[in-house]
Amino acid sequence: MDLTRRNALLAGASLAAMPMLGGCTGSDFTVSPDTSLPIGPFGARSTGEEVTADLSLEGKVALVTGCNSGLGYETMRVLALRGVHVLGTGRTIDKAARACASVAGKATPLALELSDFQSAVDCAAAVAELGVTPDILILNAGINTFGELELVNGIEKTFLVNFLGHFVLVNRLLPSLQARDDGRLVHVSSRAGYRQAPAVGIDFDNLRGEKAFDAGEAYGRSKLANALFSLELADRLQGTGITSNAIHPGLVKTNIARTAPALIREGFELLGGLIAKSPAEGTATQLYAATNPRLENVSGAYFEDCNPVIVSGPHHMTDKPMAQRLWAVAEEMTSGYVI
Repeated sequence: MDLTRRNALLAGASLAAMPMLGGCTGSDFTVSPDTSLPIGPFGARSTGEEVTADLSLEGKVALVTGCNSGLGYETMRVLALRGVHVLGTGRTIDKAARACASVAGKATPLALELSDFQSAVDCAAAVAELGVTPDILILNAGINTFGELELVNGIEKTFLVNFLGHFVLVNRLLPSLQARDDGRLVHVSSRAGYRQAPAVGIDFDNLRGEKAFDAGEAYGRSKLANALFSLELADRLQGTGITSNAIHPGLVKTNIARTAPALIREGFELLGGLIAKSPAEGTATQLYAATNPRLENVSGAYFEDCNPVIVSGPHHMTDKPMAQRLWAVAEEMTSGYVI
């Protein structure tokens, strides 16, 4: 096959994969700034270093999940650069340790395998043993599958890793934040939460693979769950000094396509730099939501390109009854692991 034809095939494969990589399909949605909330000077091409450049973050503690690659690594690097003590989690302590050792500043490695509820419990216990309470939780880690249904302990894997593992971790860490009455939680959701999730939103009768499996919908479901988790948590934390917000980082050139078929992986490598944000740009929204002083009292919002937005169209991102039901179902699914 000649190089021109191969590149054309790779480009086509990459474009075809964009919905699953970044949640960028759908034409029934309009996204506009939420002018009822503070609008900042940053946008789609801002970087994590830019949005934190003038902030005093010395002495703060942040926990970042998935610190060993992609957005998690860059988020940790920037926070450590700004004087934050970062607790960086990886699937193994070795992965987390290598990542933490490679950044300038203070970073402490923690093991967190999000598909294992006991690992989330142990991670929270390890934080307590360090004698610190995070000022910031950035729930960044996640997976995107391109294959067939995979169950882990009877639960669909994407939903388990992207949502339920974080649900256990947060519930274990919340008492210490509530005792101090201060903190920010940032949930890395996605446009996939409103563009790829099942039409019914969270299809509660399909979380254990009871019905047909669609990888794109599974990813969308998990990211919708992240947004609804944030929404319900914000309601539960009203009147405290703790805020909870969800963000979409954008389509970012990371290793999220590592499990995709070879043609899609190669296509994303070929075109990713042209159509996707860099990791430096991809971290901007979560770092802005986690650190900017103008957002001190903002909770229950959803951010894209560094600003709170309103999404118009048929979606469930702000469905409070669904968020309440999701919380109750998550408690049942994680029974024995949440406080």
